[in-house]
Amino acid sequence: MGDADLELLNRFQRDFPLTAYPFRVIAKRLEWRENEVLAALRRLQEEGKVSRVGAVFATRRLGASTLAALAVPPARLEAVAERVNEYPEVNHNYQREHDFNLWFVLTAASASRLQAVLAEIGDETGLPVLDLPLLEEFHIDLGFDLRYGGRQIPAVAARAATEDSTTVEPSESDRALLAALQPGLPLVSRPYRALAQSLGLSERNVLERLRYWLEQDVIKRLGIIVRHRALGYRANAMVVWDIPDAEAGAVGRMLAAESGVNLCYRRPRHLPRWPYNLFCMMHGRQREPVLERIERLRVERDLTAYPHAVLFSTRCFRQRGAYYLPLATPAPPDPLALNFNPSPAGRGAGVRAGEESQTEWRLLNVGSAAAWTS
Repeated sequence: MGDADLELLNRFQRDFPLTAYPFRVIAKRLEWRENEVLAALRRLQEEGKVSRVGAVFATRRLGASTLAALAVPPARLEAVAERVNEYPEVNHNYQREHDFNLWFVLTAASASRLQAVLAEIGDETGLPVLDLPLLEEFHIDLGFDLRYGGRQIPAVAARAATEDSTTVEPSESDRALLAALQPGLPLVSRPYRALAQSLGLSERNVLERLRYWLEQDVIKRLGIIVRHRALGYRANAMVVWDIPDAEAGAVGRMLAAESGVNLCYRRPRHLPRWPYNLFCMMHGRQREPVLERIERLRVERDLTAYPHAVLFSTRCFRQRGAYYLPLATPAPPDPLALNFNPSPAGRGAGVRAGEESQTEWRLLNVGSAAAWTS
């Protein structure tokens, strides 16, 4: 990727201009022309390097979400992954290197629906489901620095999942706007006006609502959503730690301040099956440098006494933005629901783009979740 594309993607993953002509503002800052910005974004989206230009929502403000895992016998893995993918509430689904080898994110409109889906998955697969809801966030989806493989900006202060997480009950007009926002902003000169016209609203109404949702943390960030795998970051490790509860907050804040840590959060243990309570994501182009960074972090931050595990993702059965409301129009196929295994025998086992029903109820984007677990 050229330096010009890199600068565009690096600078505008958040704080996207809330003005009538946002791409004109971006062009001025980059010393480009507006049509060059739009053409570059369209091309990068077609290449699968950009998911969309739009909002990443705080899912728990609009419903409920969790990270879940199954320990699947290898011979059943693909069949179980396919069954899990039948639930529209599942928006990420990965194979990882661990006895718990299938990891997926679910987001639902209510906690009761979320628990019902988890129970159904357990009943249908005959496997106990590890349910790991977010308890405290130290750093989640603040953008991805494509120059250095880390985040762009300092981590936010830690927040418990119960803080500022009151569920929002959107009005009918809000629901329509949320649904229209889900696939991303249209790549036209006045995207907010185009969005408004499709809903019978004014451009001013749309801009005011977006500002309000950003202020209220309903929207976590507004900007370019990149696909770091398509940009070469395929060695992606979820590192989990068993930290004494009294120390977990301090260690989480310390890890969140590390430039190589892209996500960091606390989740519950499930003893004796799962002893880990602190999670972070680290991304790289190759496996060995990521492992070296993890070991260096353990030594330099005095973490060698704490048990830990490194779970690299090896296969993607599903990767898409999560949605909360039905899409007004079919979503574009996801070009990156693909196999991460470099061996010829492993290729093609992931879900192909376009195989999923696009008429189902889908859920608001959690972030690279962000987000979060790739």
